[in-house]
Amino acid sequence: MKYVSTRGRAPSLSFVDTVLTGLATDGGLYMPEALPQFSRADIAAMAMLDYQQLAFRIVQPFVSGDLSDRVLREIIGRAYRPFRHRAVAPLVQTDTNEWILELFHGPTLAFKDFALQFLGQLFDYLLKKRGERVVVMGATSGDTGSAAIEGCRHCDNIDIFILHPHNRVSEVQRRQMTTVLSDNVFNIALEGNFDDCQNMVKSSFASQSFLPDGRRLVAVNSINWARIMAQIVYYFYAALRLGAPHTTVNFSVPTGNFGDIFAGYLARQMGLPIDQLVIATNANDILHRCLSGNDHTLKPLVHSLSPSMDIMVSSNFERLLFDLYAHDGATVAALLADRSAPLHLSEQALARARQVFSSHRVDDARTMAVIREQFAASGYLLDPHTAIGVEAARRVRHSAEQPMVCLSTAHPAKFPDAVAQALPQTAIPLPAHMQDLWQREERLEVLPNNLSQVQGYMAAMLSGGN
Repeated sequence: MKYVSTRGRAPSLSFVDTVLTGLATDGGLYMPEALPQFSRADIAAMAMLDYQQLAFRIVQPFVSGDLSDRVLREIIGRAYRPFRHRAVAPLVQTDTNEWILELFHGPTLAFKDFALQFLGQLFDYLLKKRGERVVVMGATSGDTGSAAIEGCRHCDNIDIFILHPHNRVSEVQRRQMTTVLSDNVFNIALEGNFDDCQNMVKSSFASQSFLPDGRRLVAVNSINWARIMAQIVYYFYAALRLGAPHTTVNFSVPTGNFGDIFAGYLARQMGLPIDQLVIATNANDILHRCLSGNDHTLKPLVHSLSPSMDIMVSSNFERLLFDLYAHDGATVAALLADRSAPLHLSEQALARARQVFSSHRVDDARTMAVIREQFAASGYLLDPHTAIGVEAARRVRHSAEQPMVCLSTAHPAKFPDAVAQALPQTAIPLPAHMQDLWQREERLEVLPNNLSQVQGYMAAMLSGGN
């Protein structure tokens, strides 16, 4: 299968080259030329597959011609072996026809583990085969960083630099990153917000002259197609457990960068019976404003109790635009030529989006209320991001007869301060493998929001500097 840029001016690539390239040379994101299609009979035949078997079935068409079936099965097996629940992505019922898809049973307690454990194993295989050493550079609003570090830290052929916004992630999220003291892991606390981190990563990919000779950047953010591809699987997994393809199953997704919910959109395009995808946002509601009022204006970023969603520039929205505008790369490039200018969708594109997506904005006060209410009703403890997804689903769902699955993107123990505000008397112990997190040594570099200083630090570390 070949992959093309959303902006239409970069050469098409194979799957392997797409994974090791990340951002296209024209600034676009890679998408498959065509999506694999699954009929109702195909989906029904998947009903008894476990998570790893299903992952192979969904992913294999995307990598055909680049990875053998044997290699793909081995990568998938190693990726999901560390998960601490035999179902990998279990469902929990919280109300009539309402379900929580628990995506936090991986090594770092967040949904990012699904993609980044897979991507780390994929990198390890490909780089060993090529005899190449690369530099991973990524930005995180909280969860991507620890998941990327966990996925890549054992890879002999990778040095990884993760930028997070200084003092704008939870302490658990920060410590999960900064207490990994491997020689190939570097954490940068940037004196800015997540969008500043993300812009710095994109600028570095566009001009890599600061790197030592023979080194190049590889992406772990969701600009990397393999991240989106791996996330498609759990939509199929959840829907199959609830009766698909004979039952239509809908999803509510707390999202900031749009990658997680875009994977659900692709699952629908591939044949999974989904009527409604709910975009659940916090106060940084650009996606909700765009869908509800065609207002994609950038506003100052708000620091919220759901920090992983504190994002204003949603990278993967570009992939949706590419599909809404019938794969017209020139139009997408024109729409995104000036990211600071208001973006307005055509009436036709907006109508197409509204056929699938609904949206809702949830502020901090209501987020805390939902955590309290759900705990009182069932004893189930939501993290603040998941609470936003649950509230949005209840506000805008179209049908009470169709199952609604709310994606639980993180374990509540990752956000003890937020949960303590909602439930002051409720202790949230860290899982056993993280009990000593508060005692572990931290290592990070606080740097100003200055591209040359960040790149200078990276160059020094890659050259053996201190």
